[in-house]
Amino acid sequence: MDIDKANSEACERMMESRPLVVGLGKALEVIPDMREDLLLHAGPPITWERASGPMRGAITGALIFEGKAKDEKSAQALVESGKIALEPCHHHQAVGPMAGVICSSMSVYILEDTVHGNKSFSNLNEGYGKVLRYGAYSEDVLERLRWMEDVMAPVLNDAIQASEGIDIRALLAEALHMGDEGHNRNKAGSVLFTKILAPFIVRVTKDSEVAAQIIQNLGDNALSVLNPVMAACKAMVDAAHGIKGSTIVSVMARNGTDFGIRISGLGDRWFTAPVAVPKGLYFPGFTEEDASGDIGDSTITETAGIGGFAMASAPAIVTFVSGTPRDAINATLEMYEICFTEHKYFTMPPLDFRGTPTGIDIRKIVEKGITPRVNTGIAHKDAGVGQVGAGLVRPPMEMFEQALVAFAEEYKI
Repeated sequence: MDIDKANSEACERMMESRPLVVGLGKALEVIPDMREDLLLHAGPPITWERASGPMRGAITGALIFEGKAKDEKSAQALVESGKIALEPCHHHQAVGPMAGVICSSMSVYILEDTVHGNKSFSNLNEGYGKVLRYGAYSEDVLERLRWMEDVMAPVLNDAIQASEGIDIRALLAEALHMGDEGHNRNKAGSVLFTKILAPFIVRVTKDSEVAAQIIQNLGDNALSVLNPVMAACKAMVDAAHGIKGSTIVSVMARNGTDFGIRISGLGDRWFTAPVAVPKGLYFPGFTEEDASGDIGDSTITETAGIGGFAMASAPAIVTFVSGTPRDAINATLEMYEICFTEHKYFTMPPLDFRGTPTGIDIRKIVEKGITPRVNTGIAHKDAGVGQVGAGLVRPPMEMFEQALVAFAEEYKI
């Protein structure tokens, strides 16, 4: 068996994937196997009993948003009764940042990989701070979600369809040359996204005030493009998944309790280990004592070769996640040690336009004792509070070791 050949195929498929945002739709209508009694969440499978504070908060908020619960107690009773099921976004071709909760009535971005034909999905981004994905569910949080659902989403759908699709791979390639890394710093990408959509928003909206509100919302939210970027990365890694004999990581995801990975050549099996607490910078009034464990599907960006792996392109990110510009460059340089190749289309000016480290190889991780670098937001450990900072974290080595042992057993090597 030629592992390098399999890995080359997986990485080639990942890099050649070309996902386009083609519209929005209700989760119930567009996400495969979505149901009214189902909530999708970030990371590997989780139960309410083991769920972290922000995950419980986001589940509660989603059930209130759906009209199925009034508070955390009633939400808990509903989930524990079996009337509401919890399943990972990754089991449904979807991804969500932080808690990543998607309910049936939410609108989601629809992306299509024009090369391989697969689809992927993600919800709308609420911005920073006290938001559902960080476990907050107060009335102002829910009111904002309702506005996004009732006013913003239909206009965005019409505008995206009028644009005939937005090429996220091309947008990312440009944003990396403008100081972004595609995960926690998406300022340039969000401006590009807004620039593309703005004229179409104006054309499809009869009410100029509504158009202005939506354009301002997109422009003021430096993370507005994060969710389409995550869905694009999901499409890219899905194209690389299922290659027999490949040791390339095709999923990294966290639910606030467990960190989980999947490997291209090992099917849909999860390998998990307990999450760590990120180290970083905290908002005024909060410390590491307030932090939840690492959470979110946004590590799909690192899995596809951007995010923490492209920090050399985004030295200013250290003002948000801690460290120095030199640390950002060193983070990228270290990731070359555990990756199979360098990206064809994602290049970094500070490294003389070298391609980003791409194709996380479990063999190299275990051999060199180096785990992936991830930059991330930090949620409060209690439900209902929201974001308290941002920082850096590494996945546990244990799950990569488990995966390598399983690979050896599967392929009898």
